[in-house]
Amino acid sequence: MEPPRSLPVAAPRGGFAGGPAEPDPRQSLDALHAARSVAIDTLAHDRDFRSLRTLPRVRVDLRYASRHNLLGRDLYSPHDCAWLHVQAASALDVASARLAESHPDWQLLVLDAARPQRVQELFWAHVRGTPMQRYFASPERGSIHSFGMAVDLTLCDADGTELDLGTPFDDTTELSHPPLEAEHLATGRLQPGQVHRRQVLRDVMSAAGWHGIDTEWWHFDFGDRLLVRANYRRIV
Repeated sequence: MEPPRSLPVAAPRGGFAGGPAEPDPRQSLDALHAARSVAIDTLAHDRDFRSLRTLPRVRVDLRYASRHNLLGRDLYSPHDCAWLHVQAASALDVASARLAESHPDWQLLVLDAARPQRVQELFWAHVRGTPMQRYFASPERGSIHSFGMAVDLTLCDADGTELDLGTPFDDTTELSHPPLEAEHLATGRLQPGQVHRRQVLRDVMSAAGWHGIDTEWWHFDFGDRLLVRANYRRIV
């Protein structure tokens, strides 16, 4: 199974699937913002988005729809946030198929997917001015999660039990930083099995066109961040 093609270098005039039409300069700023956004509760009727519950080899346990998260409260209910842009969802389906080939007893477990802008604003208010600020995009710039083009995930066994990848989701220590894993192995702060499982996750995701980041082993983007922010609709 081949991974989906990467994002186009630039949006054609008039827009492309997932991106807005070229804005009319006569539009008001409010109208422009409305044209470049999509409400979380309308994703089920929008052809540019796909529910993660339609992916047969992917499990879903959204941590921000529970109390098991950085802010300690449910930030998503009653909204269903188990969605990605169709391009990202297709790529996640490819990654799950590759994992099934290499490790049949393991599955992908999605911890966060579509994140409405309002939730990003809550995060920013909580972390602004603290050491945790580096882990969050400002609301003005926008999280790639809010475009349905990023996913947080880990590995689980066939029963849905999370595997040990060294730190919990949303850990804000250097133990979560992939470039430092060799150093943490040498000092014993991470174990070989934990780093191996992280590498398996990275391998199947990168083979499907996803890109990890340097500060969170669980976070992956699909597509160039600048192009996503410029051409895709933000979920609000």
